[in-house]
Amino acid sequence: MVQPSILGACLATIASLAAGSVLALDCNVGQLDIKNGDNISRFSVEIADTFESRATGLMNRDYMAQFAGMLFIYDTEKTVSFWMKNTLIPLDMLFIDETGVVLRIHENAIPLDLTQIPGGDGVQYVLEINGGMASMLNLTPGAQIKHPEIDADLAIWPCDENN
Repeated sequence: MVQPSILGACLATIASLAAGSVLALDCNVGQLDIKNGDNISRFSVEIADTFESRATGLMNRDYMAQFAGMLFIYDTEKTVSFWMKNTLIPLDMLFIDETGVVLRIHENAIPLDLTQIPGGDGVQYVLEINGGMASMLNLTPGAQIKHPEIDADLAIWPCDENN
């Protein structure tokens, strides 16, 4: 028979390890949290961080899950512009600075449209989500994202912060 004090210590250790695992998994490359005021939403994201993956983006896809998206990552802040060539679904584009703050939102980009969509200056990340999601979630410029690719020393909402 296991003594209650040993059993309690074992259970506490297991609980602590489990909590640590949850925290470690809470911020991973395949998910992104976005906060606007008290509202927090979580998206499953694909990463586009090479020239080729950024050039292809979400082209030729006829469906994307509701809380899914693609996070475009640039090495430094820059002026960016997007278009919808070969993109079959409407998208909202969130243009984000190096700290994870949303600078600008372009809603419901038109599928297959070749018109340039300027993101403006100082953009290091672009999050593409289904068209209409930004409005549905009441996202506005100033919203904050949390993702491990954002430098923790610069991030306004770093991954090591729980809320």
